[in-house]
Amino acid sequence: MTIVETPLTDIKGGHHRATGDGVHLVARNYRKGTRLDTHMHREAQLVYAARGTMQVTTPKGRWLVPPDRAVWVPARLEHSIDVLADIQMRTLYFDLAWLGREQRSASLDAEFVVRVSPLLHQAILALFDNSDEPERTDLLIKLAMLELPQAEDSATFIPLPHEPRCRRAADIVLGDPTGEHEIETLAREVGTSARTLSRLFSAETQLSFKSWCQRARIAAAIEKLSVDANVSVKQLAADLGYASVPAFSHAFRQVTGKTPTEFAEKE
Repeated sequence: MTIVETPLTDIKGGHHRATGDGVHLVARNYRKGTRLDTHMHREAQLVYAARGTMQVTTPKGRWLVPPDRAVWVPARLEHSIDVLADIQMRTLYFDLAWLGREQRSASLDAEFVVRVSPLLHQAILALFDNSDEPERTDLLIKLAMLELPQAEDSATFIPLPHEPRCRRAADIVLGDPTGEHEIETLAREVGTSARTLSRLFSAETQLSFKSWCQRARIAAAIEKLSVDANVSVKQLAADLGYASVPAFSHAFRQVTGKTPTEFAEKE
């Protein structure tokens, strides 16, 4: 795979604004189905979908980024973005000199997803309201960065294993997350024992096989709701293998902070 470093000057369309202090603001809208193939930037970035849902994939795994979440991507980290529902993307790019001057948290060295608080939401949107007052812009950027470490939340993260047998099993589940995947059957398909595959999932993802599959199912639910907000929650719960709507809603709320109905309304 060829990893392309994409300069900010090569990002086409949308609205761009350089603050003059090492931070660049880009506002773009993307249609459902758009894929930004694997690439990297020399700047770190905070990517927020003010509306819509996207999926961000890095070597570590996949992050679902529904409304009210944003993803931090460190500089020169390869990643791709899949747009699951029409999004209004607002991105803050930070050059390394700016991050060095600000002496930001070491947690910014790795990618993560945050649950966007009302304060962080308003700070980001205010940066794109066409005001061009340098002091105000600087304060809003610093406010956003102060909020960022307080809001870390990786509940929508699906870690991807690297061990070949475990990765093949994970790919089978991700190819059909609504299916009933028994670990014994998967183990036979990838040429190992259920005990070994269970151990590999725990070691490679820090999740049990059952918990990992639940995240994959909820990710599938988010994608379905992003595509069709009118889908029946009862049918969706049944398709995903949940015994009841309350059980599905509980699992969904654990990941997104909302019930399926609330999520669909937000979309």
